[in-house]
Amino acid sequence: MTTPADHAPPGPRIPEAVHRRRWAILGVLMLSLLIVVLDNSILNVAVKTISTPAPTGLGATQSQLEWAINAYTLVFAGLLFSAGLVGDRLGRKKVLIGGIVVFGIGSALAAESGSPGELIAFRALMALGAAFVMPATLAVLMNVFERQEQPKAIGIWAGGVGLAIAIGPITGGVLLDHFWWGSVFLVNVPIVIIALVLMVWLVPDSRDPRPGRIDPVGVLLSVVGLVLLVYGIIKGGELADFTDAKVLATIAAGLVVLTAFVVFEKRSDHPSLDVTYFKNKVFSAAMAAIALVFFALMGVTFFSVFYTQSVRGYSPLQSGLLMLPLAAAQMIFAPRARLVVERLGNKATTGGGLVLLAGTLAAFATFQADTPIWLLEVVFFLMGLGMAHVMTPTSVVIMQALPREKAGSASALSNTFRQVGGALGIAVLGSVLSTSYRNGIEGKLGALPPGLRATAGESIEATLGVAGKLGAQGRALVTPANDAFLHAMHLTALCGAGVALIGALVAALFLPGRPPAGQQGDREQELVVAGE
Repeated sequence: MTTPADHAPPGPRIPEAVHRRRWAILGVLMLSLLIVVLDNSILNVAVKTISTPAPTGLGATQSQLEWAINAYTLVFAGLLFSAGLVGDRLGRKKVLIGGIVVFGIGSALAAESGSPGELIAFRALMALGAAFVMPATLAVLMNVFERQEQPKAIGIWAGGVGLAIAIGPITGGVLLDHFWWGSVFLVNVPIVIIALVLMVWLVPDSRDPRPGRIDPVGVLLSVVGLVLLVYGIIKGGELADFTDAKVLATIAAGLVVLTAFVVFEKRSDHPSLDVTYFKNKVFSAAMAAIALVFFALMGVTFFSVFYTQSVRGYSPLQSGLLMLPLAAAQMIFAPRARLVVERLGNKATTGGGLVLLAGTLAAFATFQADTPIWLLEVVFFLMGLGMAHVMTPTSVVIMQALPREKAGSASALSNTFRQVGGALGIAVLGSVLSTSYRNGIEGKLGALPPGLRATAGESIEATLGVAGKLGAQGRALVTPANDAFLHAMHLTALCGAGVALIGALVAALFLPGRPPAGQQGDREQELVVAGE
């Protein structure tokens, strides 16, 4: 004879001592996340300053700026697979602490860079540390919250990204107004020290009882393939010629190496990327959606800084403050997106968020040098709203699709696709921007000495830099430079909008809709999320 106890839901799987301090642990995890995301959002405001000649900046070209961003992103993305496995094997707390220490050292060195090449190298070192931080934060979260609280916790975690987006540009603007450009990296060091103390005190350790082996060949293939692919795309934009033999050969080599990576992982008995996860259509669709949204967003964020600072004439601090609506919307709505999912389902929530994001990106194609600034603020707010309703649902789907003990691998996959999407967004959309700008300004540079024409045509900052040294002759270049940049920005924004719409189509086709009435139990929800 059965008793009510036989039908009782399973008891809590989290130790009581950990359960009691779970929200404090989440706060520490968000501080760790803040450090990693803060760095990129600060750098976005600082790119114009870094591109100016010494002593103000490093005189970095647009392609060097793209590499300063992508060196971080590519190393980060290439190592995430193995970083998640290392955390599963050695313990997530140990990996989290080690990653933050390396990130802090890299930040201090980046602040003292004497050339664009040094900055790119030290950014790669920072990425080495960040690669071990990011997957560990979500993996620890999945091991300190019970399943029913995980969507809420992940929503708050995603809102932390919005907080970093807000704090980063404002902090960067304040620092650049009062200190040298390297201060935007040095600011990470005190945050790292605070995070380390809190981690040692509060965060519990956890690991996978059956961890996979490390896969050095897979890691090497993924990093080499991504670097070759992105290098070829950036080089094509720099030359304004994607038919150049070297550009085509580099892109083709990258695609060949990445194909070899997938084949190797499929045959390996200890893959860093378990391709069997992608047999689940819902899981795959969530991955694709998160990659496409970051592809579009990172590319647009890259050019929006030049629009506000170079074309509109705002200071770094003012430019950072203009990003506040985007950050505020993400902070407000990301923790609440789970409620929309419960009401409408993943398909409508994520698809709607991507359609809204596409609309905001397309709005950039209408902006001119004298567009009322409040319109930009509205667009940024709606962009944050759309992002919030993509990040939270897709993160929940991805993290709950795999068993709890594989949390490190699930988090690593999620962040890898996010970072690879962002890297390709900067490379592809940055190259579209660069090529279009060069084609638009070339005909206006005939009066310049031959030696200056190639330099002045690289980017709007390069044109304005040359113009500033030529007096009255140079002032005649300012309006053509602004016009050429605005045309390039419009084209790039429409490309980004198209990518976001592809993401919306993927969400509409493959993500689950609203669960049928009565399927409210833990197991039923698990099956819906996992797509079984």
